[in-house]
Parts: sequence; C-alpha cells; structure tokens
Amino acid sequence: MTLDGIIDILKKILDISLVWLAMYYILKNIRNNVKLTLLFKGVAIVVLLKVLSELLGLTTIGLLLEYVIMWGPLALIIIFQPEIRNVLEQIGKTQLLGRHKILTVDERERLVYEIINAVEYLRKARIGGLIVIERDISLANYIDKGKKIYADLSSDLLISIFFPNNPLHDGGVIIQGNRISCAGAVFPTSNSSKVNKKFGTRHRAALGITEESDAISVVVSEETGRISLGVKGDLFYNLSIDDLRMMLIDELRPKQEEEYLDELDEEDIYEENN
Repeated sequence: MTLDGIIDILKKILDISLVWLAMYYILKNIRNNVKLTLLFKGVAIVVLLKVLSELLGLTTIGLLLEYVIMWGPLALIIIFQPEIRNVLEQIGKTQLLGRHKILTVDERERLVYEIINAVEYLRKARIGGLIVIERDISLANYIDKGKKIYADLSSDLLISIFFPNNPLHDGGVIIQGNRISCAGAVFPTSNSSKVNKKFGTRHRAALGITEESDAISVVVSEETGRISLGVKGDLFYNLSIDDLRMMLIDELRPKQEEEYLDELDEEDIYEENN
C-alpha cells in the first residue's frame, strides 16, 4: 500500500469519526431536553410515514408528507429556535472542552454541607428559595440574564440572597462547581402533569430547568417550609434534610465514580450468588 493510500484511509477514518462525534453530542443533548426529544420523535414518525406511503402506494398522504418534509425544517427552525440555540451552546460548553471544574471529594462534601445548612435555615424560617446546581449542560443562557455574583459558596450568602425584601430573593441561584455564579435567575416553568396543581411558580421552575438540562434543583416552600429536589424531569417533594443530603451526594458523584461503584455492586451480587 502506498503512502497516498494510507493517508486517504486515515482521512476517511477521521471524517467518519468527526461525524460520529457530532451526532453523539447532538443526540446526547437532545436526550436531556424534553422538548427536543418530542421534536426528534415527531420527525422520525413523519419520515416513517413517508416511507410507508411510498411502499403502499398511498399517493395523497405521500404528497402531503412531501410538502411537510419540504417546508417542515424551516418551520421547525423558527418554532424551536431557542431550543436549537441552547443545544448548539451546550455542545460547545460541555466537559469535552474542559469548561467544568471536577470537584474533589472534599469540595463536594463542602458543597453539600453549605447547601444543607442554608436549606435547613430557610426551612425553619419559612423562607422560599430555589437553588440550581449546574452539571454537564451549560446554564450560561440563564446566568447571562441573572445578576452576576461569582462568589465562593457559603450558606450565609445563600440565606442572605433569599432573605425577604432582598431584590434577588424571588429568582433562583445558580451554582457552578463550588461557586455561586448568579442570583435572580429566571427559569422556564414546567407544564408537566407530574406537578401538583397546588405548587407555585418556584416549584414549576425547579422542574422546568431539569426538563431542559441535567441540572439539579433544590426548592424550599415559602408557605410550608417543605423541601423538594428536582432532577431529570422529576420532582421529589417533602424530603427530610437527611434525604436531601443523600440525594445530593448521589447525584453530584462523578460518572466515573458511579460506574466504579456499580461494578463493585455487581461483583458483590455475583459473589453472594456463588
């Protein structure tokens, strides 16, 4: 094989690898966005119906679907412009480019400790609060619209932000790594049927941000003092402080550590069965 042939093969491998990598990150971010997941399913159904119409010779439905496929992309770009922009931002701001700081065990413990102390105070004082912890998917779009802080995380600072009559207490706080990035952030509210009709805007916003990203949200109810945690499009209501602490520790654990613990669990189960 000549040198030109080897170079040509390497170019094809690189070409295929880049396409695969782009598709992987697009699908990964679509999976973490409920709206785009539904959009992706809708497009897949339209394409499937088009194929079936051609196989079965359904002329009328085939013609209508042809117009949908022709003009559909333009309509989708207009309708879902914010979601598409967010996905493109997320692709450029994931851990692949080293944007996030990987917290050590001590830093994670301190993060949970400060949040728990703040939540405990807010719960007892019946002060409402919404704390959102960023993970792999960037929340820069919400940070840009909030009030920048970029301060070291502390329970005292969290409590002061949510204290009544503070101009920032109505919005949410976003934590990146072990620092508070902004306060007064406004998040999309969820229309999910999972949310109790008695819940207000704060709880719906806590669920909404977890539907559009992989963030973790912690809510303290102003009326009841009850604690909730939102993650992966689900809202866990009326948690105890200990429940919240354990869930935060579990969710903030790095993926590599999770995989390692899963392997240990599988080994333990295998040894017990044998």
